[in-house]
Amino acid sequence: MSKYPNRQNQDELQELLQQYDNLKSGRSHSFIDEDAFELIIDYFDEKDELANALEAAEYAAEQYPYSSALLLKKADLLIADKRYKEALDVLEQSEILDSSDINLYILKTDAYLALDQQEKAAMVLEMAIDYFDGEEKLELLFELADVYDDYENFDKVFDCLVMILDIDPNNEEALYKICFWTDFTGRNEEGIRLHQRIIEEYPFSELAWFNLAAAYQGIKLYEKAIDAYQYAVAIDEKFDYAYRNMGDAYLRLRKYKEAIEVLQKVLELARPEDVIYEAIAHCYDKLKNYAQARFHYRKATHLNQDDSQLYYKIACTYMNEGVWDSAIKNLQTAMRIHRLQPEYNLAIGQCYMQIGKIEDAIQYFGNVVRTRPKNSNGWIELLKCLYSVNCYEEGLEYTDHALELTTGKTIFLFYKSAFLFALRKTKEAVLQLELGMELSPKLIKKMLELNPALLQNQAVVDILARYKRNKKS
Repeated sequence: MSKYPNRQNQDELQELLQQYDNLKSGRSHSFIDEDAFELIIDYFDEKDELANALEAAEYAAEQYPYSSALLLKKADLLIADKRYKEALDVLEQSEILDSSDINLYILKTDAYLALDQQEKAAMVLEMAIDYFDGEEKLELLFELADVYDDYENFDKVFDCLVMILDIDPNNEEALYKICFWTDFTGRNEEGIRLHQRIIEEYPFSELAWFNLAAAYQGIKLYEKAIDAYQYAVAIDEKFDYAYRNMGDAYLRLRKYKEAIEVLQKVLELARPEDVIYEAIAHCYDKLKNYAQARFHYRKATHLNQDDSQLYYKIACTYMNEGVWDSAIKNLQTAMRIHRLQPEYNLAIGQCYMQIGKIEDAIQYFGNVVRTRPKNSNGWIELLKCLYSVNCYEEGLEYTDHALELTTGKTIFLFYKSAFLFALRKTKEAVLQLELGMELSPKLIKKMLELNPALLQNQAVVDILARYKRNKKS
């Protein structure tokens, strides 16, 4: 044996290339066997010399017209050269000689896909699957799944992965993929049955437990999902995605303390992400631990400084505590990113109203109604603001705009009545109040929130009394 095998291989390759050069030039009769031609073709292919590789394949096919292996090499190069129809002709010749090579069907599939003939590609693989067993059958099924994905027959993708797992229940690639496709196709019940079968055979497959949990989660069986995730993390205590999904399941069940515990585990196991900090903050928010909520929202902002929602959520924690100035500062930060976002303008308007800066509040509520004129919330806040500073004429005008743009939302009939009472236009006020009471009597509370003293107005008292009598009768 040579002390320098690589050197020996190089010398042999150079000798082959010289023989090939002699063959092309016709300088001497030179015999090159099939395997040697494959080496020469591969040499040019690896050097990205496609034209030379194809030329070598042509010579090889002339020398060995009945070699299906060389024809497959030639077809592969023709596909690389985007000569798909020629490649298919060559593959037909190869199939006549030998139909047992899996590469024949994979190359046919590649050619049909390149010609945008996905259904033909699928037919090739569907027919081929029956001819193969074991690893080769699995490879073809994965190829077929990709073809179905390519022309958006997503249920067939799921079916292919089920077939793979029926043959090889512990196939890691298929287990990873089917989790996504179970959710995407909504075939969660089938996913549950499939993974229950797999777990019976492989009880320590953390991926099967994870997929079972995800399928339960897909049909909102969160308690069962949590149980399955717990099996997954018992088998693999560093399975961060299981902890992540378990946290989401606890959130759905409003078990915020448990959610915090498992989401903290995600932070220990994986690279910190803003979405995890945000989810933990949300839990603390729901538990009314606003200081911890803010702490985790801020952690999220360090990882994603362009997410204006995070600053808005920090502001909301301050609003819940009545710390209006700090809320305003965070809302201003959010609005530097998205200036006209309606919910930010609404919130900052409410803050300014709380600290008595009514003109600023009106400005921001005005932004809301200009941005979302059909939404009631902006109009409600604007009208409440105008009423609080005795701008009754202006408020009356805006109630008409609100009624028109929100297609007659009943609450604005009550607000219009309140403004008319304030302007001492009692007959018109009574008319609007009666209309409102006919449509949605419970909304009288909103009108009385504007001015509880309206309950001392005899006309209002009479309407309420009449409504109660009519309701009883």
